[in-house]
Amino acid sequence: MSIDKATVEKIARLARLRVPEERMMPIAGDLNRILNWIEELNEVPTDGVEPLASVTGHKLPMRRDEISDGDIQDKVLANAPEEASGFFVVPKVVE
Repeated sequence: MSIDKATVEKIARLARLRVPEERMMPIAGDLNRILNWIEELNEVPTDGVEPLASVTGHKLPMRRDEISDGDIQDKVLANAPEEASGFFVVPKVVE
């Protein structure tokens, strides 16, 4: 498959991109090189190759889900410029 200027114009229009006239041919060349590379990849024998879910094959270590630093509301609110009823007071941002 070969990409020409008309195809680049159509792709740009569909993608709602404004492409300057002087960039049409370089983009067509780039797209043709990408398609040629994909054709080369299609020639690689992949029969019997299992799909990969992870390149390492290792599972992530899991930790216990436990509360380790709770009940410090007073310490947290000490950093607030203003607090009310145990909450931070922030300026109203929605009218």
